Amino acid sequence: AGETVRAVRSVSLDVHAGEFITLVGRSGSGKTTLLNMLAGLDNPTSGQVLFEGIDLAGFSEKQITHLRRHRIGVVFQSFALLPLLSAYENVELPMRIAGVGASRRSVRKQEVLEMVGLERRAKHRPYELSGGEQQRISIARAVAMRPDVILADEPTGNLDSKTGAQILKILKRLSAEGQTVIMVTHNQELAMAADRIVRMKDGEILS
Repeated sequence: AGETVRAVRSVSLDVHAGEFITLVGRSGSGKTTLLNMLAGLDNPTSGQVLFEGIDLAGFSEKQITHLRRHRIGVVFQSFALLPLLSAYENVELPMRIAGVGASRRSVRKQEVLEMVGLERRAKHRPYELSGGEQQRISIARAVAMRPDVILADEPTGNLDSKTGAQILKILKRLSAEGQTVIMVTHNQELAMAADRIVRMKDGEILS
């Protein structure tokens, strides 16, 4: 018989608007599962995930989709860029899906590419970009819709320390501009840059 795995248990966490939090812990400690629940990608078997005081479990599929398209931006360790699209097309995609008009898409695309310092690489495909450049494009894509919350799962995990520091700098800037950032990392040095460090072990929060 299969064994029940409790990936996250008895977790209580309040996150305030504009806060920059890092979730740290060893592999298997529950960090990514917790992040996925915050994104509405996974549903807890018990307990609540509240967004502005409203339980995500009560959201319809349409409401969850709207939340993920407009209010929450997600950055993955693997970059998750579409290989056949250029950098600017990858950034533009969430705006296109959300029904943003062409002129507004064009302006916003330029803004976010300049924010991550890659406006000159806009026409390049992912395979023509370095890992650090691809991650910066994925951040630009995540913030294109001006989400209130940015969830980043090991965004520096595949990058060298210098490039990782560049990614951290961008996330800190976004936080300083009022966006809430929750970043999963196993890098203690990067974790120290946050407003608050949340340590996890065996699915529970230590501090």
